[in-house]
This record gives sequence, C-alpha cells and structure tokens, in this order.
Amino acid sequence: MGRWRARRSGVKRTAMANVLDIRRRIRSVKNTQQITKAMKMVSAARLRRAQERILSARPYANHMLAVLNSLVTRVKLNRDEETAGQLHPLLAERGDQKIELVIITGDRGLCGSFNSNILKEAQQFLGERKEKTLNLEVVGRKARDFFKRRSWKIHHEYVNIFSRLHYEHAKDIAHSVIEEYGQSELDAVYLLYNEFKSVIQQRIVVERLLPIARLEHSDEYTRIDYLYEQTPEVIFNDLLPKHVEVQIYRALLESAAAEQAARMTAMDAATNNAAEMIDTLTLNMNRARQASITKEIIEIVSGAAAL
Repeated sequence: MGRWRARRSGVKRTAMANVLDIRRRIRSVKNTQQITKAMKMVSAARLRRAQERILSARPYANHMLAVLNSLVTRVKLNRDEETAGQLHPLLAERGDQKIELVIITGDRGLCGSFNSNILKEAQQFLGERKEKTLNLEVVGRKARDFFKRRSWKIHHEYVNIFSRLHYEHAKDIAHSVIEEYGQSELDAVYLLYNEFKSVIQQRIVVERLLPIARLEHSDEYTRIDYLYEQTPEVIFNDLLPKHVEVQIYRALLESAAAEQAARMTAMDAATNNAAEMIDTLTLNMNRARQASITKEIIEIVSGAAAL
C-alpha cells in the first residue's frame, strides 16, 4: 500500500512538473510576442515617415541625374574625352582598375535577410574584381563588423546615422568620395544598397556613382545643343558635387525605408509564429493535464478494485 502511494505521488509530481514547464514556456513566448508586436508597430510608424521622405526625394534625384547625363553627353560629343575630363575632375574617365564600393546596411538586426543579402551581394561584387584595387566605404554597423573580420580595406566607416538621418551625413560621405576621385586615387565609385519597392519587397541595387554615365542614344544630341548662361566649367563645379551628395542621400533614404519595411515584415512573421507556438504549447499542456488526470483515475480505480 505504501509503495503504491509513493508511486502515485511520483507520477503526480512528474505530470505537474511537465505542466509547469509548459506553462513557463507559454509565458516566455507571450512575453516575446509582446516585444515583437511592439517592434512591428514602431517599424510601421518609422516606415511611414521614411516612405514620405524617399518619395519626395526620388523625383529631384532622378531628374538631376537625367540632366547631368544629358549635359555630359553633349560635352563629350563636342569635345574629346581628355578635354571633357578637364572641365571637372569628376568627369574624367580613367578605366576601372581602382574601385571604391560604398556599402549601405543597417545598424541593427531583426530585419530578416535585409543585411545578409547586401553583404552577400557585396562579397560577389568584390569576388568578381579580385584582380583590381578595391576599397570600401561602409555605412551601417552590420557592414562595418562584417568586413572588419575580413581582409578588405575599409577607407571610411559611418555607423549609427540611421536613427537621425540628415543630409549632412550624405555630404560627409560625398566629400570623401569626391576628394579621392578628384585626386585620381579612384577610377570608379559604386553604390550598393537596398532599394525600397514596397512593404514586402526590396531590391538590391548596384549602380555606378562616378564617373557620370553618358547616355546610350546620343545621335539626337549631335544636332541639338543649349546656350549656357554660364560656362560649362562653372555649371559643373556647382552641379557635380551636389549631384554626388543627392544620389548618396537618396540611397541612404532608400535603405532606411527598406530596412523599416523588412523589420516590420519580420516582426509580423515572428508575432504570428509566436501565436502558433502558444496554441501548440497550450494544446500540449491540456493533453498533459488530461493524461495525468486519466492516469490518476485509473490508478484509483485499480487500487480500489485490488482492495
């Protein structure tokens, strides 16, 4: 009789331990779910502001690029390449042996594959150009930490700028790029970033920042030219540095909006997964309780029948 009671007491303690463990896990998952839900709401609010900024910046940046492409095309049609490059150092084309890549990632994680996709594309870009001289300008803590653990040379790093992104950040990045390119230390500058398409879609973009591309269909410009109120030298001195700043600022805004969209999507998925896990754990807890109660009833009936 005493052994039966001891065995029954041990089974009961084991069943209660299982139920308590599952309850503890449910409570932990619920706390995590509250955090992910709050992060989703914060990202949604930040995304609205970032989306407004990028939608207002895109037309200006795109139109400035189109105007400069047109101007550069006309200048190069009327002059040879060497003379055109003398108008401004940023117009000089020197090949692609010395390349600088500006990589834009986020400062924080918990945004799905946002950062890993950029870093993977950067590795592919660098791997395809191993025979060239490559330098990096990294924006964001994730890119800085990733490439510091590897053998690539980092010229400049910019971290913790996305919490309060301003145009001055783009000017700082552009200043270093313009200075190096103007001193013939670089042959080409590329931007690598995530372009914001929609809440659920971001597109990785690799685009050449310097030198400014010449339009492909240039025959129409041989018959048309403009009368400049100022000399081309003065115009380019004013517009080209501004162009570099605006394009970098647009890329920063694109990346900021894409990061918030990716984080909102990731936190929404995490919240839904937490809800599913809570349902599964609750079901397991109820099954464990039901099994323990059924086992106790069987033991009581069996003991009564034995007596």
